[in-house]
Amino acid sequence: MEKPKNFQNWLVDKIPGPLYADCISSQGGHMKQTVALFWQKISSFVGWALLPLAAGILIAALIPQPVIGLIYLNNAIDQYSAESMIRQIEYAREHPEVRAVVLVVSSPGGTVADTESVYLELLKLRQTKPVVTSVNQMAASGAYYLAVGSDYIITRPTSSVGNVGVIGYLPSAPGIYESIISTGPYKLFGYPRDHYIRQTEMVKQGFALAIQAGRGERLKVGMESILTGQLWLGNEAVGMGIVDQIGNQSDAEEKAAELARVRNYTTIDLSTVSGYVYPTFEFYGQSPEGKRLQTPAEPGIYLLYIPPLPVTEK
Repeated sequence: MEKPKNFQNWLVDKIPGPLYADCISSQGGHMKQTVALFWQKISSFVGWALLPLAAGILIAALIPQPVIGLIYLNNAIDQYSAESMIRQIEYAREHPEVRAVVLVVSSPGGTVADTESVYLELLKLRQTKPVVTSVNQMAASGAYYLAVGSDYIITRPTSSVGNVGVIGYLPSAPGIYESIISTGPYKLFGYPRDHYIRQTEMVKQGFALAIQAGRGERLKVGMESILTGQLWLGNEAVGMGIVDQIGNQSDAEEKAAELARVRNYTTIDLSTVSGYVYPTFEFYGQSPEGKRLQTPAEPGIYLLYIPPLPVTEK
């Protein structure tokens, strides 16, 4: 049988009306199903494509922004300033969002025991997080002791750095007091004067060991030069290897972030979150006229820089 030339028209003529309508309806239904299936696949593909993006946004919202913690030392190191710094170090160690710490220093140093306490806490912190020191006006004596406990030291060009050594005030000479009863000749004074001098030398040697451990091969001068007790300008200190580079606090923050391998960080003063309330305390003594002296109020051994007294004309 020969196929008609216009097969579509012939087929329409041969198929009864109701049957033809059913065929068209059936074809339309299949088309709707096909389109629906197509959009379903497209939606599924888009959903899977956007899933990593949505997951990334969710994770970013849940993970806190990296923090560079700032610890400020703007006065002498005593029992209260040391306790404040230790609380801040503990906060940094216990909070994972704090990724590094910058110790911002403007201090002449202070008591031996309190300086060593903070130094040891800095060493513990460095086991898990980098620490960078930024020297503002001064890092002298005990303040430099703390600086060598960090990974990196940045100073301003004319900051004062060094004054490595120990200063002490001898206790009163043993005497007899009718109103005081004590056992042993040194119960009242603790130790003889010559022993006090030996203790001072032992503290100096401990300071030297801390510098050698902290600076190591970066030192470009011998310890005999460092232990003269001299203060150096920041530019000189860089050349001697007792600090690492010239810069500002912002440079120290960037270096801390680099060592911690973080970007898009924020900074926070850790004293505002550590919960420590700093009490009123006067480290320095006072003259009979009520003027503040440049020497500590209590006798003892200190890692402290004491500025020279002004020369007065007679």
